[in-house]
Amino acid sequence: MNGIALCLWFDGNGEDAARFYTSLFPNSSIDHVQRAPGDYPSGKAGSVLVVDFTLMGQKYQALNGGPQFKFNEALSLSVSCDTQEEVDRVWLALTADGGKEIACSWLQDKFGLSWQIVPRRLPELMSSKDPAVAKRVFEAMMKMVKIDIAAIERAAQGE
Repeated sequence: MNGIALCLWFDGNGEDAARFYTSLFPNSSIDHVQRAPGDYPSGKAGSVLVVDFTLMGQKYQALNGGPQFKFNEALSLSVSCDTQEEVDRVWLALTADGGKEIACSWLQDKFGLSWQIVPRRLPELMSSKDPAVAKRVFEAMMKMVKIDIAAIERAAQGE
């Protein structure tokens, strides 16, 4: 075996999605674009069928499978960010042009794919050996849409 890649089903805009996603993250690339050798139910010969791409070193595929299936929140991509600037940049890009904010670090992008934009500090603080710290941080996070690192730090301190 040569590895596992998550295959994401798109309705004809898989290449656009892959190019958008790879523009947002370091260590990302479009690795291969496969065109259909013949007509198929949701496309014509020569149409982009599969795009193999890498996001931050992880392999993915975008399959232009047609309108039969839609993304839902049962699948999300979780991005760990070191700084508030990273959180803000990725959040803004993914919610632009029809994306929407949800809650507790979750959003949905313009293609309908769900994401979690999580500062690394959040799971660190929620895993505190002090249950009171973990609870305060959790309660603060539950009131947020986009996670604010300074606010969860204040919650950890009891402020």
